[in-house]
Amino acid sequence: MKFTVPVGKFFTYELMRETFQNDFEPLSKLYAGRLYDDPMTFKCNLQNFPDLPEWLRFTQRHPYDNGFLYGTPTSPGKSIIEVYAFNKRSYETTRQILVIKSVAERTLPYQAEFFIKLREIEKVLPPSVQDEIKQDLQKLWDTEALEIVNITNALDRGGRVPLPLAGHFEGVYVKVGSEQYFSECLLTILNPGHQKQCTAGAKVKVPGGCNFCSIPSNCITWCKTELFDLTQQEPSPPAPTAGSGILEGGEVFDPPESPPSRDFFPDYIVTVIVPLIIAIVLCLLLAYIFFCRREGVTLSNTCVCRIQLYHHHTIHGNTDELRDMAGNRGVPPPLSTLPMFNSRSGEGVPPLQSDSPTIPLILAQHDPYSDTLPRK
Repeated sequence: MKFTVPVGKFFTYELMRETFQNDFEPLSKLYAGRLYDDPMTFKCNLQNFPDLPEWLRFTQRHPYDNGFLYGTPTSPGKSIIEVYAFNKRSYETTRQILVIKSVAERTLPYQAEFFIKLREIEKVLPPSVQDEIKQDLQKLWDTEALEIVNITNALDRGGRVPLPLAGHFEGVYVKVGSEQYFSECLLTILNPGHQKQCTAGAKVKVPGGCNFCSIPSNCITWCKTELFDLTQQEPSPPAPTAGSGILEGGEVFDPPESPPSRDFFPDYIVTVIVPLIIAIVLCLLLAYIFFCRREGVTLSNTCVCRIQLYHHHTIHGNTDELRDMAGNRGVPPPLSTLPMFNSRSGEGVPPLQSDSPTIPLILAQHDPYSDTLPRK
C-alpha cells in the first residue's frame, strides 16, 4: 500500500485485525463455516532497520484491539514500513508493506496546541473522533480552514501513568494549524491575568463565549494551551559547510614534538607526605597514652580503700591455711570414695576380671535379690 503525506500534516493508518485475519484463515468462512476472531499483536519497523522512523509512532492497547501508525513527517522522503502480524492462537505470522512518501508543502503559519485530559491516544486516532475534535476547534478558532498538525500521547511528553481506575486517562496533545490568525478566544491565553492564574494553580474558568465543547471528553485544558506564531520566529541559521580539510596557502602547521612537562611534586606531597605525617602524629599520641598516662602501684594503693585491702589479704591468708590443713591430715580417705564400696559390710570388692565390655558398677547388678540398703 502506498500513501502520500505532505510535510507538516498529520498521518494515521489503522491496522485492521480483520484484514490480517483473512490472511491467516482465507477459506475458513467459505468451507468450514467458521469465522475466527484471534488475538493479534503487531510489530512495525522501517525496512532494513529495527525501529520506525523518528516521526512515526505505533500503538496498540490490547491484542484484541486494532493498531495505529501515526505521526507527522518533518522532511520530504520515502519510508518503506514493514508490518508483521502475529496470531496469538495459531502462532502464524504475516507481513504487509507500507510505502509512505512525504512531499514538501508550505507550513501553516499559525498553530496552537491543546491538551485533552479525558482522552487516550488510541481513542482519538480514528478519523471520526478526529473530525469531532476538529469541529470543536474550528468553532473556537472561528474558521473552517483548520488542519490537524500532530497528535501526541501525554506519556511521550513526560506525563504520569494514570491509575487503572475508571475516570483516569493518559491525556493527549492535539496540535492544529491554520492560515488565519488566532481568534479572540485564543488570544485570551496571552492575557497576563490568565497566565498568573495558571501559574498559581487556581481553577481557570472558560472565557465567556469560548466554550465550544460539544462532547465532555473532548474539552480542552486552557492552562496547557500554547500558541505558535511561525511568522515571527527567526529563521534557523544555515548549517555549517564541510571544508576540504586542506589549509589555505601561507599557513604552516607546526605540531608539537613532545607534550609539555608536568611537575609531579605537589601530587607526591599530597599522596605520600601528608599521610605519613598523620601516621607519625597518631603513633606519638598512642605512645603518650600508653606509657605516660599509666597509673603506678603507689597511686593505685592510695586510691583503693584500706579496708578493702585488709579483706583481700585476709581471704588470701585463710585460703592458704585451709589448703595446708587439707594436705597435712593423716586420716584415711572415706570408704565411700573407694571403688565398688559395699555399704553393708564396709568392704571394697576388687574389680571384676571379664572380657565383656559391659561391667556392672553396682553389686546389685550381679545379685538382684541382695539388699544394698544399710542396716543397724
